[in-house]
Amino acid sequence: MNRIYTDTLIVGSGLSGLSTALSVAEKGGQVILVTKESIDTSNSASAQGGIASVVDFSTDSFEKHIKDTITAGCYLNKPEVVKFFVENGPESINHFKNLGCRFSKNGYGHLDLGKEGGHTARRVVHAGDMTGYELIRSLKQAVLKHPGISILEHHTAVDLISTSKFMLSDKNRIIGAYILDPHGNILTVVSQTVLLATGGCGKVYLYTSNPLVTSGDGVAIGFRAGVPTVNMEMIQFHPTILYHEKATSVLISEALRGEGGVLVTKNGAEFMEQYHHQGSLAPRDIVARAIDHELKKSGDDCVFLDMTKLKKEFLQTRFPNLYKICLKAGIDMSTDPIPVVPAAHYMCGGLKSTPSGKTVIPGLFVSGEIAHTGLHGANRLASNSLLEATVMSKYVAKEIMTYFKEKKEQIPDPPLWSEDTVTNRDENVIVKQNWDEIRRFMWNYVGIVRSNKRLDRALARLELIRHEISEYYWNFKISKDLLELRNITLVAEIIIKSAIKRKESRGLHFNIDHPSSFDTATDTEIFPEEIL
Repeated sequence: MNRIYTDTLIVGSGLSGLSTALSVAEKGGQVILVTKESIDTSNSASAQGGIASVVDFSTDSFEKHIKDTITAGCYLNKPEVVKFFVENGPESINHFKNLGCRFSKNGYGHLDLGKEGGHTARRVVHAGDMTGYELIRSLKQAVLKHPGISILEHHTAVDLISTSKFMLSDKNRIIGAYILDPHGNILTVVSQTVLLATGGCGKVYLYTSNPLVTSGDGVAIGFRAGVPTVNMEMIQFHPTILYHEKATSVLISEALRGEGGVLVTKNGAEFMEQYHHQGSLAPRDIVARAIDHELKKSGDDCVFLDMTKLKKEFLQTRFPNLYKICLKAGIDMSTDPIPVVPAAHYMCGGLKSTPSGKTVIPGLFVSGEIAHTGLHGANRLASNSLLEATVMSKYVAKEIMTYFKEKKEQIPDPPLWSEDTVTNRDENVIVKQNWDEIRRFMWNYVGIVRSNKRLDRALARLELIRHEISEYYWNFKISKDLLELRNITLVAEIIIKSAIKRKESRGLHFNIDHPSSFDTATDTEIFPEEIL
């Protein structure tokens, strides 16, 4: 089975991938869904906070949610796009209710609404502190039962197949992808459409809240196929990741601060009021920079999130999973402040697309974190990520089905993958060395605070590594580790060149050599011909 045929190939099994797969299949399309690990492993499944959506119109409004989103995004957002997502929020909540998602309720039987940084009203619909897990659970049940969906776990996308790449047509379009199976074989999947829904790029950085599957694969694959990126310098660092040797990459949800948690120094002193009028509930970019500044000033390894003023029973009920995780690490959050540090969390830029997932290449769609729609601007408002994924997947499915109807011509058979000229690898240490070096200098030079000199140093080193990796890629048999290394190298270069292009500080991008913001917010685009 060297070639596999389907209507839609979906790469990624997070909220966007699963939701779109189900919608397309319910409309009669045949779907192959490829995921790098198991279907349960994704950024979406790890999401704690919830879905930001206006539910209580007596205390909230679409206008308030739109304003909060654009304020947090430092006016780099597209207002019409923000309006589109915000106004579609309530329908998405109802959709997941119908799927059997068990959202938390208050004592009156209504949805319990949380509040997080940057929000001026309670509007975060959640399922305890495991919202992502619950959303994926409800979706997975429906996806696994549907006969129109085939799932390939532990399969890794290599590259997209386009008609222009192999001169199969005078009109360029995407007609499938090469996929690496768990045994090292390359499958040729031929499809009418491809959806990239691979999530973010947290693994590009040394410290991240993301699961280790998030190596920016979709951005790299789409970019190599010809899709430009927008605002990739805008990498969100979540302010509060648990700092403990017994529990790595554990995100301490912003919802804790929404319920009254306060950030303090080692000595117990509150410090966020010095940086923003919302204190510990300021937007994430401000909180992350404030913590970074406090740590550099004090020399301490971490700051602390103090929840001790809240009752133990409330904490155990509202945050059952986090309470257990902290307890396993020897921290009782009802009596002990939680040690926290910032870490790479979310990609606010991405592949350029419409809110319904269309890219500049016919047949190629994107959804979720990988897509730059204009919703998030220079800094994502908390819990708007799940809002984007839930709303977008519905409209992406519609676009895919419309494309089916419009494209009548038969797909030409692309060539099979050839490894006639490659040999088996004998030096895995080269992959590991480059991997570690990229993640470390991205953290040190292209992190929360940047400078011209740091960016130039990162780029100079990366260009040398990229040449080495390219030579390795074309001369040795492909592996999952090599593919991830190739992808994080390209994504890192896109981030650096985007950061160099932006001659101001705005939102998540802070450059000490350009500390002011321009009067007008503009996007940073990187085109494939600038790098490839």
